[in-house]
Amino acid sequence: MSTTEYTKVYYGNFILVTRVKDELEHAGIVPIIKDEGESQRLAGYASMNQGFQEVYVHNDELDKAMVIVNRVKGDMEAAS
Repeated sequence: MSTTEYTKVYYGNFILVTRVKDELEHAGIVPIIKDEGESQRLAGYASMNQGFQEVYVHNDELDKAMVIVNRVKGDMEAAS
């Protein structure tokens, strides 16, 4: 994945990433979910970040995505 075309907007566990992903998709943004732990597990290696995923969006949608991610993060903090 080229770092010039996509930017990481969120990192967290599967449940929180799913929430962010759903909100982004609802707004018409197609995020890319990267799961290094799962990739390492499938390759036969142990992973220290099992269950954590990264959410990337295309740079053209970065500003819109960050508004959504920050809103979702605020909602999650308020709920805890």
